[in-house]
Amino acid sequence: MTKIAVVTGAGSGIGAAAAAALATDGWTVVLAGRRRTRLEELAATYPDLSLDPVPTDVTNEESVRNLFHVTTARHGRLDLLVNNAGMGGPPRDLDEIPLEEWNRVMEVNVASMFLTSRAVVPVMREQGGGKIVNISSGTPFRGVPFLLHYVTSKGAIVALTRALAKELGKDSIHVNCVAPGFTMSDGVKSHPEVVEKLRDVSVAARTIQRDQVPEDVVGAVVFLCSPAADFVTGQTMV
Repeated sequence: MTKIAVVTGAGSGIGAAAAAALATDGWTVVLAGRRRTRLEELAATYPDLSLDPVPTDVTNEESVRNLFHVTTARHGRLDLLVNNAGMGGPPRDLDEIPLEEWNRVMEVNVASMFLTSRAVVPVMREQGGGKIVNISSGTPFRGVPFLLHYVTSKGAIVALTRALAKELGKDSIHVNCVAPGFTMSDGVKSHPEVVEKLRDVSVAARTIQRDQVPEDVVGAVVFLCSPAADFVTGQTMV
């Protein structure tokens, strides 16, 4: 039986790499993201893989409900949710972050995972279990400055993961987290001021001193989605 996954933020970066890796591993992957064209381009890039684009705004409750309605209608089940959608912001001092920007980062990075998890759990409960993998960041563990809203939101994802794992363990729903370091994704590259501030210091602090790219992250995601992780929940792989 083919297993069905939903990957949010699948249009680029870690989401796109994770979707391709899962599909290569035999999954049917529903690509969720705001940009229809980008999702369709990704699906067309891998014509031999089972990739199904479903444009979605993960901060919109109705759009999230539609994502899982379409997924179950087309594929009959749902085994995995990879919560990858997220955003950053330009490096700023504490007193330079507008409240509107703070709230938007929290909405995209944290509230979206609440909405998607709340929508998918009834489906997984009904079919007897499933897996959720949340993408956080290594920044909360290092206390990276000048990105207070981003770092705070990513720390919240770690807390959400642990609490949700406790709540859903009885339902055979595993919830885990991957916390990548500074990753040279398309989204990061589009903000040269972020690259300038963080790239060199991040590489210098690593034992493996090179850029991290999205493909470096997907092994952890694939492991947590596999039978090898069937007794792993509430964990964060940094």
